[in-house]
Amino acid sequence: MAQRSEKVTFTGAQGDILAARLDLPEGEPVAYALWAHCFSCTKDIFAASRVANGLTDHGIGVLRFDFTGLGASDGDFANTNFSSNIGDLLAAVDFMRDAFEAPKILIGHSLGGAAVLAVAGKVPEAVAVCTIGAPADPKHVAELFQDKREEIDAKGEAEVLMSGRPFRIQKQFLEDIESQKLENDIATMKKALLVFHSPIDATVGIENAGHIFAAAKHPKSFVSLDDADHLLSRKADAVYVADVIDAWVDRYLGSDQAKPAEVSAAPGTVVVAETGAGKFTNSVSIGGTHSLTADEPASYGGNESGPTPYDLLLASLGACKTMTMRMYAERKGIALEHAIVILRHDKIHADDCMDCET
Repeated sequence: MAQRSEKVTFTGAQGDILAARLDLPEGEPVAYALWAHCFSCTKDIFAASRVANGLTDHGIGVLRFDFTGLGASDGDFANTNFSSNIGDLLAAVDFMRDAFEAPKILIGHSLGGAAVLAVAGKVPEAVAVCTIGAPADPKHVAELFQDKREEIDAKGEAEVLMSGRPFRIQKQFLEDIESQKLENDIATMKKALLVFHSPIDATVGIENAGHIFAAAKHPKSFVSLDDADHLLSRKADAVYVADVIDAWVDRYLGSDQAKPAEVSAAPGTVVVAETGAGKFTNSVSIGGTHSLTADEPASYGGNESGPTPYDLLLASLGACKTMTMRMYAERKGIALEHAIVILRHDKIHADDCMDCET
């Protein structure tokens, strides 16, 4: 499925400009998802981009952004904490709500998973929450720099290395993260929950998934990621997560968001059917072996997700002409190096039969 990706920005909880990427499917999204990345990661980490790509394949738009002080976002990471991450997530929700549509799906990876569990109850439009390798307790992150704890307590801050990069961690960060309790947020969020975790996760142990699952009310589901690593660095693992989310979340999006079944034509026939993704968007199946999308320009109410009927007509005429030229040249022994046909059509889109009576 064709996709597009756009760079966008919005104002975070501390007033800084946050960098984001909006990944969109062909046509109108059936729903939007918000992605929260792992601690010290960015929106462009492999897992984020691959899962987002997989979800857009299924018609779901995804917004992923860099928390304050990380990636391409403004601000000082040292001045952030788990509470500010929650604020950034809510700012992202407000941005999505104002710009296009509030997210129906909240997805969090590692500490980002803990963050979406904390904010889920504050996003009334959201119907589903997914966590990937998430800690049940945010203070789990403090274990990453226990060797610097004495320095942080004594000096108020210390520089630590995470993923090979230096970060300045302040005492307020530790105090904030150690004060967070998620059990009540999980129990009262009133959303469907899907927990992904690998039993061999060396960064966040599998027992965390058990605690999250036990705290949640139904509907809730658990999916083992088997031999996946914490960062979902293998493409197959990220694609699997996207496929499972799509299959799982469909039942919670409601009938008004239901995705139309793909059409398939029998040999020797062509089937054209509306997809429901846009006013004029149609799926075209040719003989069961080829498929494409037809649409109208945005200026006429379409989504521009595929060629127009006139484009398709000209394409068929042009293809017929070049194939005929090639066949004739071969029969006559003519050294035809390259055949090209340029076609134009001057009919007016959507107006041709406005006044038709027969």
